[in-house]
Amino acid sequence: MLLVIDVGNSNNVIGLFSGEKLLTHWRIRTEPNRTADEYWVLIKEFILLNNVETETIDDIVIACVVPPLVPILEGMARKYFSCEPLIVGPGIKTGISILYRNPSEVGADRIVNSVAAFEKYGGPLIIVDFGTATTFDVVSDKGEYLGGAIFPGVHISLEALFKNTAKLPRVDMTLPEKVIGKSTVESLRSGAVYGFSGMVEALEIAIGLVGPQTKVIPGHGVGFTDRTGLIEVLVMMLDIRHEVTTLIARGLTLEEVIAAAVTTEYDERWGRVESWTAADLIPIVYEEYSQLN
Repeated sequence: MLLVIDVGNSNNVIGLFSGEKLLTHWRIRTEPNRTADEYWVLIKEFILLNNVETETIDDIVIACVVPPLVPILEGMARKYFSCEPLIVGPGIKTGISILYRNPSEVGADRIVNSVAAFEKYGGPLIIVDFGTATTFDVVSDKGEYLGGAIFPGVHISLEALFKNTAKLPRVDMTLPEKVIGKSTVESLRSGAVYGFSGMVEALEIAIGLVGPQTKVIPGHGVGFTDRTGLIEVLVMMLDIRHEVTTLIARGLTLEEVIAAAVTTEYDERWGRVESWTAADLIPIVYEEYSQLN
């Protein structure tokens, strides 16, 4: 069996494979001060809970973006699993050609994301990963890693506001109930999550990156899409923004705007996508743009 460990800045995701089949996976906090013995205790308990004998694990692959944890996890693998782990990094043959000016700069997380996405969907494609940082990675139809973009993640943005302003507090990231916050904490959460302008800008950036044959792999949603799909979403969002802001200028309340059913033509296509609907954009646009108006 194969044990894989993906060490991010915030969390470790650990998976157990039998051949090419993922049997199960777990998530634990990234703690740079954990010892090899502590990691062994945690991982062993997860494995045993799934009725798997640790002796059946004969290979380990580690992708780590927290350098101090690499020797700790290597030590755990050697001491308790009696195997030499494969560390994803410079010099490892993954099947993906890295076309960065300095290939060693590409994070292990971005490499394994690209390898997995290309293996599953082929190319060209864009992988969007919403982690501590939000990353866009671009892979060609030949399996070449072309580069990408790195943005501050939601938590980093909130932390930056806390550290660089005199009175704004540190807040945890939970989904706000309304776009218009009734307290400083609610306002910070709202700005981080509900910025409609930010959603439009992000889509415009993504569309500028993709070609006509590029597949786009979202962090959440219903499989992959393409450039045409991104443009369809952008057109829908811009159209809803135009309709809602026109009604705001006429003095309509939120309830009246919702009753006007400005998303009717999109309901069949976007009536229910995972956890949101086209109509869900109405209060987001209303709350944001009524303030500007």
